Amino acid sequence: MRIRFKRRHLRWNLIFGLFWLILGVISIPNNSENYLNYGYLIVGLLYIGNYLFKSKNQYLTIDNETITLNNLIPKRVNLNDLKLIKKTAEFYILQTEKSELRIKTSLIEKNSLKDLKAILKNLKVKNN
Repeated sequence: MRIRFKRRHLRWNLIFGLFWLILGVISIPNNSENYLNYGYLIVGLLYIGNYLFKSKNQYLTIDNETITLNNLIPKRVNLNDLKLIKKTAEFYILQTEKSELRIKTSLIEKNSLKDLKAILKNLKVKNN
């Protein structure tokens, strides 16, 4: 099961990427001697790459045994090893003896957040 990002979050990554890309395309012909202008292009491409990565992989992937936070370096927590689930105003904090996974709820789409809450509620783990 995939827990999806809010569309607004993804759109902002695309908008920032296009903004920096356009700024780079405009500034390079006007002042090609300044090599810092190429940084605009690089930042724009990084934002667009981030948008594409997040659109494809989404925020979380939940399998039968693991929850994976999808980043460039994914962070996994085995559901069988969970010792504590904390809920704060902005986060779900999943703790094992060795690691901790913070899930930012403000980035999650409304329907996916309901699914995540249901999954975490069904786990036989101490809630705090």
